[in-house]
Parts: sequence; structure tokens; C-alpha cells
Amino acid sequence: MTESSATKLLNGDVCRRTSNGKNASKNGYVKNHSLFKQPHKYQRPRDKNQNLQHNSSLYKKPFLESFEETPLLVAVLTYMGYGILTIFGYLRDFLRHWSIEKCHVASEREEQKDFVPLYQDFENFYTRNLYMRIRDNWNRPICSVPGAKMDLVERVTHNYNWTFEHTGKVVKNVINMGSYNYLGFAENTGTCADAAIQTTQVYGAGVGSTRCEMGNLDIHEDLEQLVARFLGVESSMVFGMGFATNSMNIPALTGKGCLILSDELNHASLVLGARLSGSTIRVFKHNNMQSLEKLLRDAIVHGQPRTHRPWKKILIVVEGIYSMEGSIVRLPEVIALKKRYKAYLYLDEAHSIGALGCNGKGVVDYFGLDPKDVDIMMGTFTKSFGAAGGYIGGKKELIDYLRRHSHSALYATSMSPPVVQQIITSMKIIMGEDGTSLGADRLRQLSENTTYFRRKLQDMGFIIYGNDDSPVVPMMLYMPAKIGAFGREMLKRNIGTVVVGFPATPIIESRARFCVSAAHTREMLDTALEAISEVGDLLQLKYSRRQQPLPSPGWTSEESLLQD
Repeated sequence: MTESSATKLLNGDVCRRTSNGKNASKNGYVKNHSLFKQPHKYQRPRDKNQNLQHNSSLYKKPFLESFEETPLLVAVLTYMGYGILTIFGYLRDFLRHWSIEKCHVASEREEQKDFVPLYQDFENFYTRNLYMRIRDNWNRPICSVPGAKMDLVERVTHNYNWTFEHTGKVVKNVINMGSYNYLGFAENTGTCADAAIQTTQVYGAGVGSTRCEMGNLDIHEDLEQLVARFLGVESSMVFGMGFATNSMNIPALTGKGCLILSDELNHASLVLGARLSGSTIRVFKHNNMQSLEKLLRDAIVHGQPRTHRPWKKILIVVEGIYSMEGSIVRLPEVIALKKRYKAYLYLDEAHSIGALGCNGKGVVDYFGLDPKDVDIMMGTFTKSFGAAGGYIGGKKELIDYLRRHSHSALYATSMSPPVVQQIITSMKIIMGEDGTSLGADRLRQLSENTTYFRRKLQDMGFIIYGNDDSPVVPMMLYMPAKIGAFGREMLKRNIGTVVVGFPATPIIESRARFCVSAAHTREMLDTALEAISEVGDLLQLKYSRRQQPLPSPGWTSEESLLQD
């Protein structure tokens, strides 16, 4: 009997079956499963000052994360704010319907009313009545290198953010607190830029073919060997797009009859890849090991729905650093669960590779773990390396399998040569193979900047989410009116920030997200902190009622199978 791509193991070995059970479990998402009793960060904890981390033996250093609860009054006012905006939205729709107010939104023609609608009603309502009010905070044109400082094209709107016009002026030297430029390699001068220019002169800017046809260059293979050596794995494969690295490779690894256990805050690329695979998907609470263990136990005991057969594969999908929360995956506990229940682990290190660990090798390096314990190591070159694309690392059998079955490998154009060289040069700097200490200096500077920036914000009284070592720093805004106001006020003070609201976050947890970089000087951070403090006082954003960060909830069940 031949094996289909969906029944092959992740490491290329023969298929292994798990233990069978009697009762079928419910298919699909179980995000709100009633049996999950562990406090969740979106819920009000019973005791905010209680240290809930019990598996300290798995960690070599303190693992502290802060998720302070939303103040009750703030939550009530936030819901009221969205309610008022919704009421005024329906009022404006009424005025637009009777042509009292001009309607700028695209609409379907009368003769198309009987067809399937092109727009979802509520999504379109939200876009035209809520998002448009603060649309000027996004998609700002940048006309320089997005490094520690950047230049923005000034623009104005005369119809309340429906359209924009450029004034011809440039806002100079805006401190960039929003780009994922963790190690400062987004630059147009220096070693990386010079090497990319030389490579362009030799290979050109593009390849014009796929890797399996005429687009496989020697520098592509050099990069893959370097990535494998950097990660400490047998082999690796690179792709031209980070999003497609997840969305096009997960379907090649799992299929019908397989189970994917996904963190509820996983990136959209992971969600899309899981859905395209045709596998059954179940969601566990964010970074909640009790929730994950419960799903693993149910999967082993009950097997597949209706047939009761064992799952062909169980794949746990997590991220290294979660880009909206600033939290770090509890990898030692995930690996312990993965080993106990014979599952496979897919680790997305898009934000953690280069930004965590004493050697910059990501969350595995940060916890001092063995890379062989992670079956699929995925990451991108778009953040710490200042380039583009992504990679997957693991056993040689896994990579050879992906070269033959991955849609991204077979149909996507090869990575651009100057981009390849940018990655090679920056990675060698991080590894110290350039003969200098520049990589170590940048890693140390990023760590110091992260600690300093987080501590200062907490001392000012802001509610900050995430891990103490995470360069992604979410600062809570909560109310919808403060999303746009914060972004505008910060730009007036020459600080570029990213503000995020519903539906990208829970409706009462709108936030500003800062990304700390090794390229930031202490003077830049102090300038940004001063501006944040001023705007915080102006908008009354200093909600915090505690002085020290609290550990995030970990293991709370004394009956956990990992407790000896």
C-alpha cells in the first residue's frame, strides 16, 4: 500500500498510530471548552498577586510575563464607546441612504441585489463607520530606510479619511518605534548593503524562475547550509515569502485524518495553512499548558470523530514571540507535553529568531533547549535580518520531502539574489563569523533596550503586556477614541507608532505596539518615553494599579501528568 502525502510522518519515517479510544470527540474548534478552568488572560484572575508557575524545574531562569487585568470602569467605558459609535454609524447610514450625507463607500448595483453579496454587512459597516474615523493612523508612506529613524510623506484628507492627498512635504527624522527591525539591519549603508550591491552586480535583481526549474542559484544553497548550521539542525529550506512559508507548507505536512492543536493567538498565516491542510483543528488557550494537555489527552483517548480511529498525526503549532501580546511561548513545557503524548511540534520563530537568546538563535536558544526536540523550525528573514522570505529547518528527510511536495517550493519564484546576500551577511554577523563583535554587541544592545524601555513604561503607570525579555511591547489603550488620538499625538511629537484595535485584538483590549531595536540609542528611547508620558497624561492612559510586573499564569492543576 502506498502512502499519501497526508499520511507521511513529519520526519519522513513510516506512519505511526496512537492509542485508540471509544468515544469520538467533537470536531472543529473548542476555544471556549467548558472544561478548561485555568484563568485566562482575558478573564479576571482570582488572585492577581499569586505566582502560578509550578513547573519551575523546566526553566533555567525566571520566566516572568505581565498581563494585568482590564480595570472594570475602563472596560465599561470601552463598551459604551463602541456602542455610541455603532449608534452614530447607523444614523449616518440612514443619512447616506436618503442622500443627506455623501456616501463614499463602494456599493452593489440594484440589479445585483439578488446575487450573493460581495460584502459582509457588519464588516462593511465597521469599515465605513469605525475604521474610517482613524484610518489616517495606518498606511503612512515612508520615503527612507525604515531604520531607527525614518522620513514620512506628509498627507492630508478633505473627506474624513476616505481619500488622502500628498502635500509634497516630508516629515523628517521620525523615531521609528513600529518596525520589526530588532537588530538594526534595515540600513542602506554598511557591510550588508555593500554585499547586496555586489551580489546584484553579479546575479541581477531577480531570478525569473522557480527553484526546481532555472532559479536555483549557488547562493541559495549556500544560504540553506548556513541557516541549518545557525539553527543546529540537519537541513533547511528557504522561501521567498514569510507568509507563504506557513500557509503553503503546513498543507504539505498534514491532511485529512490529522489533528492540529493551535494556539488561539497564532498568526493568520498559520491559521490559513491549517485550514488549507484539511486537518481537524482544535484551539487551546494562549500559552495555557493545562488547556493544551487536556486537548492532547482527549485526542489520544477519543481518536477521530465518528470512526474512533487514532489520529494519523497530532501537530502542535505555536509561535516563539506572539506579535500582538509580546509573550514568549512556554517552550520547555510544550516540548515536555509533546514528548509525553508522542505529538509533533511546529515552531514559528518569525519574531523570536535573532531577537532572543544569548546567541540570537531564537526561543530554543533562549531556553537553552536542544533544537532536535522541535520537529519543524520555521522562521522569517523579514525582522531581525532586515530582508525578506522565510525558512523551515529540521531533519534531512523532512526537508527532502518538502522540496517535492511544498507548493511554495514548486510554484513560487526564487528568492532575489541581493535579498539572499543580505540574509547571509547579517546571519554571519550574528554568528560572529565576520571577524567582529558587531553581532554580539547588537544582541546585547537589544536586550538592554528592551529591559530599559519596558521598565520605564511600567514605572510611568502604563499597563504593559508580554514577557520581560520580549522586544514587542504592547501598551494598553482600551477605548476606541484613544486609538486614533494616540497615533496622531505621537506623530505630532515625531514618534512613529503602531496602534491596533478590534478585530485584530479583543474589543476591550486596543493597544499601541512598540518594537524595540538595537539601533535605538538611549537618547531616542528617552525621547520616545517622554512623548509617551505626555500623551499618556493627555489621554489619561496610565491605568496600572501595581508597581511590579506579575508572572503570567502557568500550570495550575496539581493533577497534571507532567507533575511527578
